[in-house]
Amino acid sequence: MPMLDDEELSKLLPAETNAFPSPIPTQFVSSDEFMPTPQTERQKQVEARIKALGSQLAKHQGMTRRRFFKTASGMAAAFLAMNDVYGPMFGVSQAEAATPDMANERARSLADQFIMDMHTHFLRDDTRLEGFVRQREAVGKRGWNPALAGKPQTLDDLKFANYFKEVFFDSDTKVALISGSGSEDPRDWFLTNEMKDDARSKVNRLAGSKRMFSHAIFMPGTPGWMEKVERDIEVLKPDSFKGYTVGDNTNKHLSKHPWRLDDEKLLYPFYERMVKAGLVNICIHKGLYPPSVTKRFPDLVQYADVSDVGKAAKDWPQLNFIIYHSGFRFTGGAFPIGWEQFEQTGRIDWVTDLAEIPAKFGVRNVYGDLGQIFAQSTIAEPRLCAAMMGQLIKGLGADHVCWGTDAVWTGAPQWQIEALRRLEIPDEMQKRYGFAPMGPADGPVKRAIFGDNSARLYKYDRRADLATDRIALAKVDYERSGEGRTNRRYGYVAPPAA
Repeated sequence: MPMLDDEELSKLLPAETNAFPSPIPTQFVSSDEFMPTPQTERQKQVEARIKALGSQLAKHQGMTRRRFFKTASGMAAAFLAMNDVYGPMFGVSQAEAATPDMANERARSLADQFIMDMHTHFLRDDTRLEGFVRQREAVGKRGWNPALAGKPQTLDDLKFANYFKEVFFDSDTKVALISGSGSEDPRDWFLTNEMKDDARSKVNRLAGSKRMFSHAIFMPGTPGWMEKVERDIEVLKPDSFKGYTVGDNTNKHLSKHPWRLDDEKLLYPFYERMVKAGLVNICIHKGLYPPSVTKRFPDLVQYADVSDVGKAAKDWPQLNFIIYHSGFRFTGGAFPIGWEQFEQTGRIDWVTDLAEIPAKFGVRNVYGDLGQIFAQSTIAEPRLCAAMMGQLIKGLGADHVCWGTDAVWTGAPQWQIEALRRLEIPDEMQKRYGFAPMGPADGPVKRAIFGDNSARLYKYDRRADLATDRIALAKVDYERSGEGRTNRRYGYVAPPAA
């Protein structure tokens, strides 16, 4: 069972057919793990502005609005709309949105940028997480989308083939890591460790180069977990291990084995085994625990924060602790709480705590992955996004912040890539909090975040192969075909307010 029950799911709509297909999302999209909140007033303003700009500029360029939104000018228009509503957060001009040659030249100049997305997902072919299918079928039965009426629906958009297309063809991503999530119920693993290994082998064999990395999920305290770790090391040879300290994140109601990174008895033997195997990167899911989830699962909140990171990092300097989502707590539409907290206190649960660990514990082996911290805050409250980026860069260092998108839950990751390329911390925020500017799209800070940091962590030295491998050659043909991004999101959105 997913976290959302049938009654909750019946109140939602599938994002594929109900979210406006703009170049960037204009409302919250969730998986079946949390309830998305309705579109905010500012998000409605952004959507209206995108539609108006899109209609105007598409007509001027002699194409449909939907087609325009797949172009570089369409992407620029979306960020122009964001600036109109939120203020000058993103580097974009009216001329770029109105002039295809200018937009295309910018896109071409950045297309070869090295982007290493170390936080991506797809679902296994035999997944039981069928909520997406039920919602799409309901849309057809109710007549909301005639194209779906009487048509069997599948989860194909969330499976490997579409994942491969959206990550490698519909975005500038060059290298990706297949992540996953474990469960107390073996049927509800997003992907087994063997499936992730198979995907890694398949992609790298197809490409003729190293394009794909993969995690092995570890679940401390579950029966035979260390034996499974041993087998995975010997047989699968994962690039890193990933764990969820809340235990079963997919089925929190089944979670029997939460754990802490600083549990010397349970975890330290695992760390010792990692060091012996030469596997120095341990990726840990933290955060994504807003008030609604805290209320439902109060016993797990102590495992969701980052209070256990500092001691573990200090005790194990040989390892790198890469904290997924950078501990960001306020997902599921609770962003106004996060922004209000920052305005009042200058702090953000639990991002600020993570950023302070190097100074408090004297360590340099703690890293912040972006994941949903960027994917959701960018569209919900870009000022909060800028504040979190400022804190992470100031506290951890620009060389300790790593790119991850959590794709394909929010569709092809190109909109997130463009958002980081264009995002700048407002001058007033820089002065008040001592944040450094993020700089240009291809400047040292963003180059480090997009790929240099992960390349160093994973000892990746195969960049030269990427320009001429089979994926690069196939992408040239794909772009010539003119199909372009779908701008689709996958998951659920809240229905419009009555």
